[in-house]
Amino acid sequence: MLLAGAGTEGRFVSGAPTTAATDDVALAHRRPTLGRRVVAEAIGTALLLATVVGSGIMAERLAGGNVALALLANTLATGAGLVALILTFGGISGAHFNPVVTLADASQRGLARRDVLPYIVAQVGGAFVGVALAHVMFGEPLFSASRHVRCGFGQLAAEFTATFGLLSVIWGCSRSRPAATPFAVAAYITAAYWFTSSTSFANPAVTLARAASDTFAGIRPGDAPGFIVAQALGAASATLLFRWLAPNLPAVADRVLSPTDREDAAWTR
Repeated sequence: MLLAGAGTEGRFVSGAPTTAATDDVALAHRRPTLGRRVVAEAIGTALLLATVVGSGIMAERLAGGNVALALLANTLATGAGLVALILTFGGISGAHFNPVVTLADASQRGLARRDVLPYIVAQVGGAFVGVALAHVMFGEPLFSASRHVRCGFGQLAAEFTATFGLLSVIWGCSRSRPAATPFAVAAYITAAYWFTSSTSFANPAVTLARAASDTFAGIRPGDAPGFIVAQALGAASATLLFRWLAPNLPAVADRVLSPTDREDAAWTR
């Protein structure tokens, strides 16, 4: 969906050149089982959506009609929750919580391609569970189609920009300062809430689930497909750019939103 996988030239496992198959075997031995990673993705995405939607409901109720104040509260809760969730689940699944991050990571062989569909199913399913949880906590209907209109070229450009920036931050930090990636991602999303007209969804799973929430954080279902296309294009563009800027990008792809190799190796002990 994003782009073809990068070549494996210059990468070695046990002194031998790798292929896609040996890459997958190496990843399987280094990481927790797929079942554990999928559960981590589902729970992490659910908690992320509960944070986004729940804080939006609380903010709107307490802000007394002040939309700027409500957005600020929603932003701070989302940024704080995001860094906590990435730090919590990053060492298990990579804490993608986002289908375009998963696809981009797999395109550079940081994630085995057979794991992509389970990750995305877990993310989308978890997102809807998180929305339902937020609604239950605040006495809202379990699901309700949003009436929050988010359409027009400006909104689509905003989603392209938000997702392009998100993947740029991930690729740049994963290459140079992987331990800082969770904080950089949260900081970027916090900023993008305010410098994009769409308030930076930057995530297809989030977009789909928020279409089922007729609250402050919602998006009209008919507007969701355009957002998702813009997000995919933004993620693909950032990945292509960083593949050119940093030709060794596949060598660090397995560190996307996850600890360093030394920390990751602890899972095998």
